[in-house]
Amino acid sequence: MPEKTAKTAAKATGSKTTASKVAAKAPVKTPVKAAPPKAAVAAPKAPAKPVVAAPRVEEPKKVVTQRQGFKANEFVVYPAHGVGQILAIEEQEIAGAKLELFVINFMKDKMTLRVPTAKVANVGMRKLSEPALVKRALETLKGRARVKRTMWSRRAQEYEAKINSGDIVAIAEVVRDLYRSESQPEQSYSERQLYEAALDRLSREIAVVQHSTETEAVKEIESQLAKSPRRGAKAETTEADGEADEADVEADGDDAAVADEAA
Repeated sequence: MPEKTAKTAAKATGSKTTASKVAAKAPVKTPVKAAPPKAAVAAPKAPAKPVVAAPRVEEPKKVVTQRQGFKANEFVVYPAHGVGQILAIEEQEIAGAKLELFVINFMKDKMTLRVPTAKVANVGMRKLSEPALVKRALETLKGRARVKRTMWSRRAQEYEAKINSGDIVAIAEVVRDLYRSESQPEQSYSERQLYEAALDRLSREIAVVQHSTETEAVKEIESQLAKSPRRGAKAETTEADGEADEADVEADGDDAAVADEAA
């Protein structure tokens, strides 16, 4: 019995030794750690495209052909410049406000003027004279010259006011009063300037109304002036004569005042 027990113990010891050897030979498996998740790589962003504003579509401008009784392509009389032609009626924005303007061309003066349509009455712009009024102006040229016995500077202001009034008959009066025939004394420089300005305004309007040239209109005016009665010596005053006349008038007034006091 004791021998069996010893054998059994020896077997048990041997099996333990074998088990330990097997255990020692068996490879030890190391647990594999899971790799950390890779960070997501951001894709490169495409460059932002510049925002282009949509093209602004402008509304077509309304074509205006008539305002205040005046039409495009019509000839008119602007008092300060004479006869001109309306090229167009346009709209412009000035200081945030929209204005309608007459675009007037003065071809002879090579000038273009823009006049607000609402201001035509204030500036005195008018239509061309009727043929009957033109005839009346031509008849005026045949009358006797009327020259006041005042200083030339005062008369010159009156003549200039008539020229810039735009009244065709008043302009004809200036032409009649300042006209000098070959047999009469020559005009002074200032008289000549006013005469030519009045003659130019009158001939241009007559030419447009009668559909003729300015040269033909001037000839017609001069033919009417030739029919006027011959002026007397008192009417043919120059600048010096005008000043002398003014002195005479003042002297006459002083003499009359002295006479009244004596009475």
